[in-house]
Amino acid sequence: MDYVSSRDEKRDVFSFEQVLMEGLARDGGLYLPNKLVGPKDKVSLLKNMKYAELASELMYPYVRPSISKKCLQDLTIKSYSNFADEKTAPLIEIAQDIWIMELFHGPTLAFKDFALQLVGRLFSNILQKHNTHITILGATSGDTGSAAIEAFRGHKNVSIFILYPDGRISDVQRKQMTSVTEKNVHSIAIEGSFDDCQHLVKELFNDLKFRDEMQLGAINSINWGRILAQTVYYWYAALKFPLEKKGVSFSVPTGNFGNVFAGWVAANCGLPIDNLIVATNENDILARFFNSGIYKKDSVIPSISPSMDIQVASNFERLLYYMLDLEASQVKNMMHRLGEINEFSVDESKRSKCADMFIGKSISDEVTLETIKKVYSESGILIDPHTATGVAAANHLCRYEDKKRPVVCLATAHPAKFPEAVKKATGIWPDLPERISDLMERKENIIRLTASTKDLKAYLRKNSNTK
Repeated sequence: MDYVSSRDEKRDVFSFEQVLMEGLARDGGLYLPNKLVGPKDKVSLLKNMKYAELASELMYPYVRPSISKKCLQDLTIKSYSNFADEKTAPLIEIAQDIWIMELFHGPTLAFKDFALQLVGRLFSNILQKHNTHITILGATSGDTGSAAIEAFRGHKNVSIFILYPDGRISDVQRKQMTSVTEKNVHSIAIEGSFDDCQHLVKELFNDLKFRDEMQLGAINSINWGRILAQTVYYWYAALKFPLEKKGVSFSVPTGNFGNVFAGWVAANCGLPIDNLIVATNENDILARFFNSGIYKKDSVIPSISPSMDIQVASNFERLLYYMLDLEASQVKNMMHRLGEINEFSVDESKRSKCADMFIGKSISDEVTLETIKKVYSESGILIDPHTATGVAAANHLCRYEDKKRPVVCLATAHPAKFPEAVKKATGIWPDLPERISDLMERKENIIRLTASTKDLKAYLRKNSNTK
């Protein structure tokens, strides 16, 4: 499979290995495959596959020839063998036609483990093959950081630096990063919002001299390897339903747009998805776009679902590329407008080609708490506030759109990662799973920096083990 950058008018091609290791294209664009391919007539054969087997089958066309099929099969088996539930991503019906898919049974209790456990092993395979070192730099609004650290901790070929907004993630999310003791791990609290952290990462990647000096690699959802891995659980869930009768819809708690874009990729590879509900909190730039065609930045509003407190959704550029008929020059113009005047718009004729599948719905903190309470009272199941935005949006669709079909809500985090919100809604403090029950007693090592590229560069130069 060849890959291109969303901003490259010449359409130079790249291998999967290059795309995985670089993350962000050198022109500032995002990598995308030259074509989207699916299993075609193999769909009936996929239904009874275990999760790891399904992952290798769906992903192999996108990783060859960089990764052999046998190697990919081995890596997927290892990646999902440490998930706590034997079904890996179990489905539970919580109301008529509304299901949740639990994506929090990985080692860090969040859906990011589905991609990063595998991506970490893909990185290591390539680095060992070339006997080289990489400096991974990423930003997190909560869950990506701990999942990335868990995937790369102790790897001799990797130094990993994760930026998070100081005071704007949950205590559990912070502890999962700052209590890790391996010397190759650096968790850095940045004074500001997640968007500030994300901006710093992009600034350093766009400084090509520094990028080459430090051998920077990206593990944020801008990395295509993560998007590819996340397409799998859409197939895994949808194949549990009789697809010949009616399509399945998915309600996706959405911040950086990577998770729901993976669903769009799955749909365009042949999976019969009816709608993708883009469930946001009050940071509703994406919900507004799908309702109006205007993508306009605003100030970040702190919420009880902090992983979604984002105004600039990096992965949206990928969908924009398809909306604009693969015209890289138009994508560049749009992104330039966003940088200059904080907004752009896409007319209906172009938007409808790709965006008709999406339904945008913003959910307030009040409704989020009401939903956590309602789900618990009716089903006995505790859900975290991010998952609750997805359930609330799904309820809205079923009630007001009058569409009778299964809706799968992605349960993106264990409720114990956000205990304050869960207790406020239900009166119950959710316990951490036994395997990390001592987390809150672990010693922390917190590094604090201002949102300064100069300071961040100095820290990376001093602390990376780049050869």
